Amino acid sequence: MRPVLAAAICFLLLRSCAHAIRSFPSELSHDVRVKFLEAPEYRNGPGCPKLDGDGGGGAGSLVRVAMTLDFEYLRGTVAAVHSVLRHASCPENVFFHFVASASADRESLAGILRTAFPSLGFRIYGFDDGSVGRLISSSVRHALENPLNYARSYLADLLEPFVERVIYLDSDVILVDDILKLWTVPLTGSRVIGAPEYCHANFAKYFSEEFWSDAELPKVFAGKRPCYFNTGVMVMDLVRWREGDYRRRIEGWMEIQRERRIYELGSLPPFLLVFGGDIEPIDRRWNQHGLGGDNVVNSCRALHPGPVSLLHWSGKGKPWTRLDLKMPCPVDSLWMPYDLHSSKDSPLAAQRL
Repeated sequence: MRPVLAAAICFLLLRSCAHAIRSFPSELSHDVRVKFLEAPEYRNGPGCPKLDGDGGGGAGSLVRVAMTLDFEYLRGTVAAVHSVLRHASCPENVFFHFVASASADRESLAGILRTAFPSLGFRIYGFDDGSVGRLISSSVRHALENPLNYARSYLADLLEPFVERVIYLDSDVILVDDILKLWTVPLTGSRVIGAPEYCHANFAKYFSEEFWSDAELPKVFAGKRPCYFNTGVMVMDLVRWREGDYRRRIEGWMEIQRERRIYELGSLPPFLLVFGGDIEPIDRRWNQHGLGGDNVVNSCRALHPGPVSLLHWSGKGKPWTRLDLKMPCPVDSLWMPYDLHSSKDSPLAAQRL
């Protein structure tokens, strides 16, 4: 009996580890739902335009936000949504477009969102992992290989044709300013996306020697001054994206990567290759990124000097993980007020005890 018992224990442990790497299985969805508290109800301020739809084509006054949605990053997503609503001058006019894996339990995910935000306007779209999975190459960090990381490249196809513009946000961000200010940033000329640029960064390091030594590949930047930008916060013109077939352009670089290994960092380099040197530069206050440390080491980072409108825990360390381990970085205290997880350490939970 003892060998059988030992084998059973090993099997259960292996299952547990596998689930931890990816996301919670659907059978645990009901348990996850009760772990989130209901957020305060946020109402429109004076002067907010009245809605003329429920997220459909006639809803011209909506601020549209696109995010991915899965159980692994759910706590971060809920906190991000909470921060958007808390600081929005017209929170009832913010509509969320969530992209989840086609195999995910979307009904349970929707139930969790309705529990936390009963009045939230949103839709969940199924993303076929297989459509991009064949193109994904290994990265410096396993989490960067998740197909949902590439969903931002497919928003123009996933969302309805009447959706002409979205703000894309990663699940590890917190807004501390009115999202309407970001929504109204103009994309001048024929520019397709807008994001904060960081021209002091060493742009060359995002591509391999294989790329730079090639006679043809670097010509993609000819006549441009490409700068690094972080794809976790972008204003996107989906009309221009569809017209330019930018999804196909990104996939083209991913196909080259599979054959030549021209970069190491997952979904970011294809965006740099397609849009580097030709994006709308947005004030850097809208992406205070890198708060999760680098992509290999979970290190603590301090805020950069200057005003801040959005905090971004890009990198390996996530605030909810560090808080649960009782090993937070100082900056993680800025994330805590938006946490709706019902643990005793959640500020909102403490208020309701």
